[in-house]
Amino acid sequence: MTRLNDPFNAFLDYPQTTVSNAVSGPLAGLTLAVKDIFDVAGYKSGWGNPARLAESQVASRTNSATQRLLDSGAKFIGKTQTEELAFSMIGQNVHFPHPVNPAAPDRVTGGSSSGSAAAVAGGLADIATGSDTGGSIRCPASFCGLIGLRTTHGAIPLDHTMELAHSFDTFGWFAKDLVTYRKVAQVLLTASSPLTRPLCIPALDALVVPECRSVYEKNAFQIMSVVGKPSPLPDPLYSLDDLYWTTRKLQAHEAWETRGAWIEAGDRRLGKATYDRFAFGKTIPDAEVKSETTRRDAFRQWLGDLLGNDGFIIMPTVTDIAPLSSSSPEQFSTFREASIRLLCWSGLAGIPQLTLPLGAVNGAPFGISLLGPGGSDLALLDLAETILHSAVKA
Repeated sequence: MTRLNDPFNAFLDYPQTTVSNAVSGPLAGLTLAVKDIFDVAGYKSGWGNPARLAESQVASRTNSATQRLLDSGAKFIGKTQTEELAFSMIGQNVHFPHPVNPAAPDRVTGGSSSGSAAAVAGGLADIATGSDTGGSIRCPASFCGLIGLRTTHGAIPLDHTMELAHSFDTFGWFAKDLVTYRKVAQVLLTASSPLTRPLCIPALDALVVPECRSVYEKNAFQIMSVVGKPSPLPDPLYSLDDLYWTTRKLQAHEAWETRGAWIEAGDRRLGKATYDRFAFGKTIPDAEVKSETTRRDAFRQWLGDLLGNDGFIIMPTVTDIAPLSSSSPEQFSTFREASIRLLCWSGLAGIPQLTLPLGAVNGAPFGISLLGPGGSDLALLDLAETILHSAVKA
């Protein structure tokens, strides 16, 4: 592996080790970057934290999904930045130079798969792996003008991977184009039946900020011209605020259960915002976890019944374009809290969501999403092919 010229701060400067890949296969000739929460044999996994890196052992095995990409011909070129312990959606790790958003250099990449998004958007890698617990594929994809799929929960194995919140964690990736994206999907996922019934939820559309609303509506209309006019669904079973808090509490609770003992065992030099998110999980009593789990189960059943096997929802990915890199912590927090109300739907239900790079506002990308039933990952990509082909013709 040769050292890359990296103007986007996407890659980590780890000692180089040869990682074998197949010489032929569906991904032959394509380069692969790996988010630094996935083990790659011969490399450490630092999880975006210097204390973790210092105690990390060199991995003897590669995450099995990553290994499947290598066995399909992809060539490993390096490990990419992640936000600290993969628990943020902005893309600014306090311990490293921040990745640059190639599509909007004055704005953030989004996180926590920040380096992977920057690597693909900047043309440094054909494929880059990421994860999505609360939005870490969908958010960077929307910010950087990329395709991004949060996969069905449990569809792709997460062995030899940093666990954050087990009932939310999913494997994902970025790719240079839809053809490449689908090649990766066909290596990792099984086929699904077509999605033929477009739907929308007006309460979700209303979350888009006024500056982005006309672009969102224009691109939603473009999708409708291809797939048909969506049927509006009733308001959610619970309020958007209720779903927000269910997500926040359950994710934070699981994150603290997973990492709390390690965090308290020594000086981990966690950034304040990251520490605060973990520490919030420590405060949630068991009775509250139980009641929020009951709410989540009911929401999952309600949404599953509405989608059936053939329904899909057209919806915004996030509420706004990427915040400026110079934004204040308060501005970042405002964006994050608002966008969780959109991003939480697929996480709570464990179902796939695909964001497509159809729009731009003030020169910055703004994604639009399709949310499908569990196991419909490849069917969403089939829809994307039809939609993007239509967009090119137009």
